[in-house]
Amino acid sequence: MQINLLKEGECVPEWDGIICWPRSRPGQLVSVTCPEYIYDFNHRGRAYRQCEVSGSWELVPSNNRTWANYTECIRYLTSNHRSLEEKVFHRLHLMYTVGYSISLASLLVAVSILCYFKRLHCTRNYIHIHLFTSFICRAVSIFVKDAVLYSISDDAKAESDFAAEKPPMAGCKAAVTFFLYFLATNHYWILVEGLYLHSLIFMALLSDKNYLWALTIMGWGVPAVFVSIWVSARASLADTQCWDISAGNLKWIYQVPILAAIFVNFLLFINIIRVLASKLWETNTGKLDPRQQYRKLLKSTLVLMPLFGVHYIVFMALPYTEVTGLLWQVQMHYEMFFNSSQVTTQI
Repeated sequence: MQINLLKEGECVPEWDGIICWPRSRPGQLVSVTCPEYIYDFNHRGRAYRQCEVSGSWELVPSNNRTWANYTECIRYLTSNHRSLEEKVFHRLHLMYTVGYSISLASLLVAVSILCYFKRLHCTRNYIHIHLFTSFICRAVSIFVKDAVLYSISDDAKAESDFAAEKPPMAGCKAAVTFFLYFLATNHYWILVEGLYLHSLIFMALLSDKNYLWALTIMGWGVPAVFVSIWVSARASLADTQCWDISAGNLKWIYQVPILAAIFVNFLLFINIIRVLASKLWETNTGKLDPRQQYRKLLKSTLVLMPLFGVHYIVFMALPYTEVTGLLWQVQMHYEMFFNSSQVTTQI
């Protein structure tokens, strides 16, 4: 039997999407430690709510929402240090916007050509079409997410009081969700490309169109599974704002499968380079100067690197936990440049 310990006139416990506020006595100013699962928060600060003498939580008169003071929690987001980082964000935004715009135009042309000319219709090119489509969806989802988040940010700046109870933001959460899904499908279609090429070299399999269905399920279906699990966990355990703020270990629900795809593709890449090197030495022994052999091997390696997404492996072990410091800036500039221009090198 559940015992109701709430006394008459007390403010009821309440979840506002960020913090679960405890029951409180009338007239009490309640303070709660800023949640650690939101990495962008100042975890040494506290958030505040006021329980009025009437036994209800204080409201903001201008919008009739429950009042809460998260000033200490968002100190890192509004400090002078943060204002300096805004210049970095603007530079990164310009870099990947230009990169993805060029890639998007190139992709649309490439997909149109592959779809229009029937002589190009084969399993290999079908996989290319799916991969290019995933890049297109990823670029579009980034543009949509940026537009939605900037719109939300501008609306928030216009409000003078911070209210924890925001509108449902279903559209904003959907934009973030689709971004993560197409990001995941992008990595898995790169994995499909790697598996297909690897199979042609070692097993001579997957050359029949019948195998395309299995590859399609891997490329589009597998990411849908773990992104759906993340959505369910996020909605029930950390339904904070637009879902664009980090929510602790929940990120591993989608990061682990993506990292696994990157790692497997890297192993496939190493194995293919090993075979290419051995064949190059076997067939050209005594015919080519060693420097020419190394040059041919280097050329083959550079061609395969963007196809296998090898550049992802560089910062694979450094997940985003803190948006400060020189290492973070180097990582973000590196990834934004290669991610936005990777498809252009493939085409």
